[in-house]
Amino acid sequence: MNTKRYSELSEYELKNEIASLKEKARKAEQLGIVNEFAVLERKISMAKAYQLNPDDFFPNHIYDIEGAPGEQFKVVYLNGIFAWGHRVSTPNHEEALPISMLIKTDHTEV
Repeated sequence: MNTKRYSELSEYELKNEIASLKEKARKAEQLGIVNEFAVLERKISMAKAYQLNPDDFFPNHIYDIEGAPGEQFKVVYLNGIFAWGHRVSTPNHEEALPISMLIKTDHTEV
């Protein structure tokens, strides 16, 4: 793997890294290595987040969560590529998600 941080990679390098991670994840899934698959999926989400513009995500907006059908996330604030807030179903539990996991919806503020 590249020794550069994702934030230091060019768009081309990010695309190559994501493709490599997807291939590794596919192999881990086929081999039934659940933990490795989960780690690789998280790395893919992180790399994808660096392809997005944090300015396209807004506090007090609600987004669906990729990979979590029916779950929604209310953004309180953004810090780099992370959206901090809470799942609508657990308003007292703050967490951070990479912006790549947020799916825009018609929802705004609750």
